[in-house]
Amino acid sequence: MKIGMRKPSIKKSLKARTTGKLKRSLKRAVIPGYGKKGRGWIRNPKRALYNKIYKKTTFSIFDLLK
Repeated sequence: MKIGMRKPSIKKSLKARTTGKLKRSLKRAVIPGYGKKGRGWIRNPKRALYNKIYKKTTFSIFDLLK
């Protein structure tokens, strides 16, 4: 498990910012439960637990600039 600062990824950051509103709305219409809070615990509890701990033990460079 990583502790400390995360290495920023320009590619992933750009992808997250440019994934369109239309694409998300289509997925919500087609996939039941898409985008609902807490859905990760139902689908894959092991990964959800890992992600929760990872988010609490690491920080981004952008968090330092706030």
